[in-house]
Amino acid sequence: MDTTNDMNPSTADRAPGRAVAVIGELLVDIVHTPDGNTAEHVGGSPANVALGLSRLGHETWFATLVGTDDRGIRCAEHVESGGVHLLPGSISASHPTSTAAATIDESGAASYVFDLHWDLAPVDLPADAGHLHIGSIGTTLRPGDEEVTAAVHAIRATGTVSYDPNARPSIMGSPDEVRPRIEELVALSDVVKCSEDDIAWLYPGQSPAEVMAHWAGLGSKLTLVTLGGDGVTWRAGTGDVDHLPALADDVVDTVGAGDSFMAGLVSGLLDAGLLGDTAARERLQHAGLPDVRPAIDRALATSGITVTHAGAYAPTREELA
Repeated sequence: MDTTNDMNPSTADRAPGRAVAVIGELLVDIVHTPDGNTAEHVGGSPANVALGLSRLGHETWFATLVGTDDRGIRCAEHVESGGVHLLPGSISASHPTSTAAATIDESGAASYVFDLHWDLAPVDLPADAGHLHIGSIGTTLRPGDEEVTAAVHAIRATGTVSYDPNARPSIMGSPDEVRPRIEELVALSDVVKCSEDDIAWLYPGQSPAEVMAHWAGLGSKLTLVTLGGDGVTWRAGTGDVDHLPALADDVVDTVGAGDSFMAGLVSGLLDAGLLGDTAARERLQHAGLPDVRPAIDRALATSGITVTHAGAYAPTREELA
């Protein structure tokens, strides 16, 4: 893959365009079941979002960190087979590929042991990237979190940013420890989506409406909280709040549903001209509920399809028709 002409532009030279970039973890989930079996699956919330965006027809670049071991090769092939382009520096021989080992007990509860490596290389965003998505472990795990922040600052001069905290309490520390970091990134983001579980952990006793108002005050133009089977509530740039029910009927499992929602949301906002450059940021700031509703509808549709499949299934645009 020769991307020499696209890499290393100065901020002034990098024009906004149609491409989307994603930064975050790509790892292997190792699942141990009560019957003694073990299965491995490629995972990572940002990786799922990148695949979702690519499957929806967006040129998608992904900055991550995997090893040159067999697991790393499998991870790279997984995202590339979905049309995602790995950015230079995403494959390194310095560390083995990160893993998340889950042991499932007889009740179905899981306990996790993580082996994570996040010495992320400096991220050189593509010249035509107009939007950057960040989220989950890679935004808080050192030392790579600093490169995530640098990339956010770089693209904000010409493009837009979306963020999904996707809190992982067993990795990120206590709420008091991680909240300042999450709020730092909220303030740098145009769109922030989280789950009701994230809010319950980060802001005990506060309602989604209260947290969305707080994040809007920090700088987010569009804030959303997914409510599981109860759908989603969101706050538009105008300050108006609305709610829509979920679209899922025959739920197989909910793996990757939040990531699919995020991909559908970003896709819809890009198509609506509400993400992708600084002028879109201004439009999003003044967008009302009817302006963003088509993107919310797409997000609910993509996640609604995902939960009818086993695993983190990413639907295509044709499946939404």
